[in-house]
Amino acid sequence: MAFVRACALSELEEDTPKRVELDGTPVSVVRTEGEVFAINDICSHANVSLSEGEVEGCSIECWLHGSSFDLRTGKPSGLPATRPVPVYPVKIEGDDVLVSVTQES
Repeated sequence: MAFVRACALSELEEDTPKRVELDGTPVSVVRTEGEVFAINDICSHANVSLSEGEVEGCSIECWLHGSSFDLRTGKPSGLPATRPVPVYPVKIEGDDVLVSVTQES
């Protein structure tokens, strides 16, 4: 896996998603409950930015229709979304948040 720098850990406010683009992929980086998560920033139901939604615990809610996604698995927890969104591995090195959006072949 190739990890790239997404942002500084110090830039992340608790429960406030930060949108970044990594290798052409929109990613929402979230610091919550003592962990940092990276999830694809596009809702699988309505094609809007998840980073504009709200975080509660380990879930991020799409602002448009209220679908929530688990930050650990990408699985939706209720309608109208029925398809999961990709989640990405995260590493912390010093103050750098590193995310891998590529998969090894």
